[in-house]
Amino acid sequence: MDHPQCHSLPQDLSDSLKEATMEVHTQAENAEFMRNFQKGQVTRKGFKLVMASLYHVYVALEEEIERNKDDPVFAPLYFPEELHRRAALEQDMAFWYGPRWQEAVPYTAATHRYVDRLQQVGRREPELLVAHAYTRYLGDLSGGQILKKIVQKALDLPSSGEGLAFFTFPNIASANKFKQLYRSRMNTLEMTPEVRQKVIEEAKTAFLLNIQLFEELQELLTQDPEDQRPSQTAGLHPHASSQVQGEDLLGSH
Repeated sequence: MDHPQCHSLPQDLSDSLKEATMEVHTQAENAEFMRNFQKGQVTRKGFKLVMASLYHVYVALEEEIERNKDDPVFAPLYFPEELHRRAALEQDMAFWYGPRWQEAVPYTAATHRYVDRLQQVGRREPELLVAHAYTRYLGDLSGGQILKKIVQKALDLPSSGEGLAFFTFPNIASANKFKQLYRSRMNTLEMTPEVRQKVIEEAKTAFLLNIQLFEELQELLTQDPEDQRPSQTAGLHPHASSQVQGEDLLGSH
């Protein structure tokens, strides 16, 4: 408990999380592939890999949320109708990988590490799911529409939004209002100072897991001779979704 954040425990949890993750948030935003992605340098193959990683991560996250939806520390943040992404990602997998997508969707090592961490947290320390839900969902709501437009243009996708259901939240009328509601719920969660500090540290871990995904994706594309269109290989970012969305595109801030 010798962390500097401990001195600001009266601060709202949402503010503490934003402050504590600022450095790693910037690190993710400044990754080479992230910068390229924002320039529209996205390849079809790379985006398919992005979506596949997202699919596995959200299946794991939402299974653990369902398992712990009645846990008093997490229950106020249970918004399945508004937030959950699994059904949308299943639509996207069918679009990108075809009718037998369940056999075709890749499952990379960094994705596995992320999923393992979510399962470990959900089964052993469910209160830490707060950090993962915050990092993923508020990030999705922050930059999703911008990312959607970048990808539609770069890959010449239909304006109907096919292949990009992940980025659409039909049950949220105003992303800003919903984020305010979500943060206010977070700030009412009852937890000890020790648990609170663990949640803050877990949010940093969530960002790092996403950065590892980005780096792995870039490496996979760089090794692929079919994807050697100069900087395009890096442009793809594996989390074309949440972590890539902060104040501008990267995250939950």
